[in-house]
Amino acid sequence: MNINLIITVVLILIIVVMSISCVKVIQQSTVGIVMRLGRFHKKADTGIHFLVPFIDTLSRRIDLRERAEDFPPQPVITKDNVTIQINTIVFYQITDPVRYVFEIANPISAIENLTATTLRNIIGDLDLDETLTSRDLINSKMRVILDEATDKWGIKVNRVELKDIVPPKDIQISMEKQMRAERERRESILQAEGDKASSILRAEGNKQSAILNAEAKKEAMVREAEGEKESRILMAQGEAESIRQIAQAKAEGEATIIKNVFQAMKESDIDDNMLALKSMEALEKLAESDSTKLVLPSETVNFLGSFKGIKEVLSSHKNNK
Repeated sequence: MNINLIITVVLILIIVVMSISCVKVIQQSTVGIVMRLGRFHKKADTGIHFLVPFIDTLSRRIDLRERAEDFPPQPVITKDNVTIQINTIVFYQITDPVRYVFEIANPISAIENLTATTLRNIIGDLDLDETLTSRDLINSKMRVILDEATDKWGIKVNRVELKDIVPPKDIQISMEKQMRAERERRESILQAEGDKASSILRAEGNKQSAILNAEAKKEAMVREAEGEKESRILMAQGEAESIRQIAQAKAEGEATIIKNVFQAMKESDIDDNMLALKSMEALEKLAESDSTKLVLPSETVNFLGSFKGIKEVLSSHKNNK
């Protein structure tokens, strides 16, 4: 009875252990390869899978995420016979797990060897300067060639990068000297251009300053001349006005005197000889004046010697007033 119980418990434990071992869980971004009796049976995707005991086995788990393989430096000879060391990094991803498992025995080693031979073929067509300045071209060519070669292995090459390009020591020294000379040349050029620009700016500033000073001096001279002109015009106008007013006042004064004399001669009771004499004196004063001119008609001259003629002239002058 006890032996049967023990056997039953052992059988149950064996069944439980075998059942647990036959349950496989595949994680995300991972694919399992299920083998049945030594042959490929199926591809186990993400999730839970039940295997047949003693018949099915999960041989491998394949990671489908992108990987990066950093390969050691490879000696490569350029077109101008310079041996350089190049370190490459290959970014690849497994797209077909079945072919990745059954088409290639050691895929990483195969990719490394393929990368080295492809790199030698490409660099052999380039000289050292082109190799140092054509990284993008080399990367794109290698990616295309490696992607085509690894497609039958279920591998997709996404990107290839040249990590380090190390030329020989003597060439490194020569390149450093060349770069130093180039930097010094650029520095000299930049300094010369800076001095040139500074000289041009100073010359432009002096030119503008001279132009502004000349324009200011010209403006001052023009304003001074216009002021002097206006002053002279005003002085001349003032003098002319003063002379005119003096002459007018003098003329008005003499005319008033003559008028008063004629009025007195007219109103006073004097004889004809005295009247003629006073008339002649008044006419003489009037003729001597600078601002007054007296034009007498010929008829007036004929009767200046007679009192009656003078009285008629006076009467006529009064009537005209």
